[in-house]
Amino acid sequence: MKLDTKDFEIRMQKSIDAYKNELSTLRAGRATPDVLSRITVDYYGSPTPINGVAAVSVSDARTLAIQPWDPSTLKAIERAILSSDLGITPLNDGKVIRLIFPQLTEERRREMAKQISKLGEGAKVAVRNIRRDANDKVKALKKDGEMTEDEVKTSDKLVQDLTDKYIREIDKVTELKNKEIMEI
Repeated sequence: MKLDTKDFEIRMQKSIDAYKNELSTLRAGRATPDVLSRITVDYYGSPTPINGVAAVSVSDARTLAIQPWDPSTLKAIERAILSSDLGITPLNDGKVIRLIFPQLTEERRREMAKQISKLGEGAKVAVRNIRRDANDKVKALKKDGEMTEDEVKTSDKLVQDLTDKYIREIDKVTELKNKEIMEI
């Protein structure tokens, strides 16, 4: 009996998906609606994501247009953006809010590259923690006499191969994002 790695593989994939999602919310000098995904608006007493109360579109490479379905929410959306960590002042013309993303400076690009690397390390730690859980399960199965020494070695190799695969994927995603940041 070797260890069934399916659960651990699913958890590792979820770690990578969470990392990719986190990267998509970074403001990279290029307009993308994903940067607004964590900002909520007080909409009739309940916190609602901006894309739940307005149409968000990319006007050009550096401009986002936010057009609320209910014009009375315009001020609330503007307040939510101002109080967020986005760092962009919204332009309100009475019907549409525009966010103009400034060109990134070289210093800001380097900061973002460091931030991306830090997030990547966090994703790697999550994958390694899952590896530890898998190895603990293998040890428990051996202790209970459900696995032989050879099966333990095979399972350990499977878990390590899985970990290496996901660590390489994290490195690839990090490298692509850093390359994107440096080219903007």
